[in-house]
Amino acid sequence: MVRCGGAALRKYGNFLDNLRLYVRGGTGGMGYPRLGGEGGRGGDVWLVAQERATLRSIRDRYPKKRFVAGTGANSSVRALKGEKGKDCEVHVPWGISVLDDDGKQIGELNAAGERFLAARGGLGGSLATNFLPCKGQSRIVRLDLKLIADVGLVGFPNAGKSSLLSKISHAKPEIANYPFTTIQPELGKIMYADYKQISVADLPGLIEGAHANKGMGHKFLKHVERTKQLLLVVDISGFQLSTKTLFRTAFETILLLTKELELYKEELLTKPALLAINKMDLPCAKDNLNELMKQLQNPQDFLHLLQEEMSHANILEFKDIIPISTYTGEGIEKLKACIRKSIDEEAEQENEEYRKKKLLLLQTSEEQQINRR
Repeated sequence: MVRCGGAALRKYGNFLDNLRLYVRGGTGGMGYPRLGGEGGRGGDVWLVAQERATLRSIRDRYPKKRFVAGTGANSSVRALKGEKGKDCEVHVPWGISVLDDDGKQIGELNAAGERFLAARGGLGGSLATNFLPCKGQSRIVRLDLKLIADVGLVGFPNAGKSSLLSKISHAKPEIANYPFTTIQPELGKIMYADYKQISVADLPGLIEGAHANKGMGHKFLKHVERTKQLLLVVDISGFQLSTKTLFRTAFETILLLTKELELYKEELLTKPALLAINKMDLPCAKDNLNELMKQLQNPQDFLHLLQEEMSHANILEFKDIIPISTYTGEGIEKLKACIRKSIDEEAEQENEEYRKKKLLLLQTSEEQQINRR
């Protein structure tokens, strides 16, 4: 059983992964009617992904969260074509989804250097506008941060995800004996002997009801969407959040995690998944593991013994199940090898599908050329 410290819960308020901004393109410049001169177009507002940018830094540096581009220059005798107004660039973290004020996604920034036009500047005055300038586009946009990683660690609090990340990578996440150690995603990289790197995200611990946004569930579950594969981490001795909640066996924990993922977004269950059974250094761990493996091999034979809300549960199909101990180091190297193998297999499958598409396009193009002759 684990207890939740008040200090850990207070840290939830520091977790910032979405931000609303007001953006407005610059007004165009005035035209020059006597000589038919055109005013300069207003500047644009761009969102530019940068590696070290954070949503918190934007909020702290620009508390009003208003971004307005420059006004286009007026047409004059010396310059009949006015200069374009100065663009406004907002540096944002990569891994951002850009949504309008109605929640509709209008863009994404997935790598450093990518740009998104958030607000276009207005046209300068010309004959078509009776030489009067146009105002720039103005709107509210929401920046929604979703972590991008090769592997996402998923589990209930205190399953050992932070300890595991520190064992397999160079990341140094906070580790303690209260459940909500991880209150924001922590990113580490597994380094292999051939210099291959695989990014692993320690996602904050879920609780039952996370799919319905219980315990800030949506804030945490959305980061799972942007990971290529899942690594479920489960305590072999079971889990109990507090004296007011039910004790869950390792088997029930796996079913509940699957249920939370499925109810939040069913497509998450299509991701390749591995299962790490942690805390194998504890007494009775081997007996518990033998029982769990029987349950996982034929889950339908045991569902009738569970409570009604889990009796019709689905279960993820795991590519590998690896018993580990983050305390003794047991199984860690095997787990790293399984992660590498799974990532390489998926990459090869993607490459094969890409080659097939290219070949199909080439064949279609050749057929079309033959038909034209």
